Amino acid sequence: MSCASMKLPLIDLNNLGENDSPRWESTKIQIREALQEYGCFEATFNNIIPFELRKSVGDGIRQLFDLPLAIKLLNNSHKPLHGYIGQNNFSPLMESMGIDGALSSHVVDTFANLMWPDQGNPTFSKDIQLYCEKLSELDKIVRRMVVESLGLEKYIDEHLNSMNYLCRFQKYEAPRTPHSTLGFFPHADKNIISILHQLNHVNGLQILTKDGKTWIPADPTSLDSIVVMVATSFHAWTNGRLHAPIHRVVVSGDEARYTIGLFSVPKEGCVIKTPEELVNKDHPLLYKPFDYYKFIDFIYTDAGRSSPDPLKEYCGA
Repeated sequence: MSCASMKLPLIDLNNLGENDSPRWESTKIQIREALQEYGCFEATFNNIIPFELRKSVGDGIRQLFDLPLAIKLLNNSHKPLHGYIGQNNFSPLMESMGIDGALSSHVVDTFANLMWPDQGNPTFSKDIQLYCEKLSELDKIVRRMVVESLGLEKYIDEHLNSMNYLCRFQKYEAPRTPHSTLGFFPHADKNIISILHQLNHVNGLQILTKDGKTWIPADPTSLDSIVVMVATSFHAWTNGRLHAPIHRVVVSGDEARYTIGLFSVPKEGCVIKTPEELVNKDHPLLYKPFDYYKFIDFIYTDAGRSSPDPLKEYCGA
C-alpha cells in the first residue's frame, strides 16, 4: 500500500551553531528520532548546493549517460555496486555509474578522462568534486550528531575517519506510461549513510514504513532538499537503534529521472563493531563484528541472495 499523505520528517540543518549550542542539541534530537522511526529524513541545507552548481552537475550527468555504452562500460570496479550498472531484472529502468573515492580530485579526473578520452571534462570534474565535498559535510554532521546522541563522543574521530565516499549517478528511463512502473527493486542500502539528491522534477523514491505496511513517497519539498538515509552497516554499528529502511523507485510519464547519491562506505579492512556501551540486557548484541567488504561479497553468494536478512545470516549474534 502507498500513502501519498504521509511525509518524511523535514529537518532544517541551517545555522546549527557550535556543537553544544541549543540549536545543535535540538536538531540532534530531531535527527535521532527520525532515524529511529523512519530511518531517513528530508534535510534542508540552504545553499549547500548552489543552483548554478546543481544545474551544471545535472547537465554533466545527462551528457554522461548519453555516451556510448562501450565508454560507460569502462567504469568498472572489483567492488560490487561501484562501477557501471545497466538495466536488469532488479533495475528495469535504471542505469547507474560510480566514482569510488569521490573527494579525490585525481580520482574524479581519472573518471572524467576515461569517459571523455579526447580532452577529459574539466567542468564535470570540478563540479562533481565540489558537489561531493558539500554533501560529505552533511554526512559528517549527521553522523556526528548520531554518535553524540548515543553518548559515544569518544568514538567520533574514529568513526568519522573510517569512511570513504562513493558517488553514484542514476538515470531512470521514462517508462512512457502514466502508470507507476518499478524503476529499482525494494532494498536497504548496505553502507553507513546514503545521501540522495534528486536533480530534476521527476519524483519516484519511496520508503517502506518500519512496520512494513506502507510506502511513503519521498518527493522533495524543493530541489534544494536532500534525503538522508541510514544503511544496514550503521544499523548494525548502533546495535539496531537506528532503522535501515527498505526503499524503491517507482516512476511514470515521459521524462527520465536523474539523481546523484553520496554514500559513506567503510574503508577497506574496516571492521564494523558495535561499541560495548550499546550492549546491555535490554539491548543484547545483534551482530558480531564483520568486515564490510566480506559482507558485500556474501550478499552475492547463493546464501546471501536467498536470505531475507543477509546481515543477520552473515553475522547475527
